Amino acid sequence: MVCVGLPGSGKSTWLARRGLPTISSDAMRQMLADDITNQDIHRQVFHAVRYMVRERLKLGRPVTYVDATHLTPSERKPYLEIGRNDGCRVEALFFDVPVEVCQKRNRKRGRVVPPEVIERMAAKLVKPTRREGFFKVTAVRA
Repeated sequence: MVCVGLPGSGKSTWLARRGLPTISSDAMRQMLADDITNQDIHRQVFHAVRYMVRERLKLGRPVTYVDATHLTPSERKPYLEIGRNDGCRVEALFFDVPVEVCQKRNRKRGRVVPPEVIERMAAKLVKPTRREGFFKVTAVRA
């Protein structure tokens, strides 16, 4: 399950409240660089995230949620390829939350993303679709 949504859209909170098996790009940043905010290791972070997804599949884990923004089809494509290669269905969980709500939530977080960064990310966001290759797309709203 590939999560899609802006910072502050509720992805991590939603997953944590449900106790779902999650691989988080933020947690991977912390694990690799001891710094959840380090944006200089993007390539290494997502290489490690995809590695973990493939290993869970090898171990027969039926569901894995990937917690990251995944704003564009190109950012989501590797997971669709992994699913195709492993013969499993890949679903998207789209956090369809207005940017204003994300900005408000963001201001209340311990780790604040600069508002202008969220605006740029919102402009880049492409809603996931089945046409993109997902078996199913589920929307979570604010």
